[in-house]
Amino acid sequence: MSEPHYEVRVSSTTQYIEEQSDPEAGRYVFAYTITIENTGAIAAQLLSRRWLIADAGGKVQEVQGAGVVGEQPVIEPGASYQYTSAAMLETPVGSMRGSYEMLASDGVRFDADIPVFTLSVPRLLH
Repeated sequence: MSEPHYEVRVSSTTQYIEEQSDPEAGRYVFAYTITIENTGAIAAQLLSRRWLIADAGGKVQEVQGAGVVGEQPVIEPGASYQYTSAAMLETPVGSMRGSYEMLASDGVRFDADIPVFTLSVPRLLH
């Protein structure tokens, strides 16, 4: 009997939220949409998240907590879960990366890496 296959793929899209940002005050707000796809062979529940959020000035904040947007979704094999959240930076450019702690339906815990993605104010047209 072969080992169960645990695999979760995480992808992201980002958007600068101009109406909530105040560049003169060093406040840049970004929305990010995360898609978590269970590409493995066994259902898994997202238990917690750990984010490292870096700005262009080298400041890194770590954010940890249970679930995402108040939920701890169970993602069946072949299914995906999507949510949108926001982050605030003091600089117009930064990045986020992290991991989700997952619990497979057979009781095995594993981490799903969140690949680094960039938060950036779009180029201003003159």
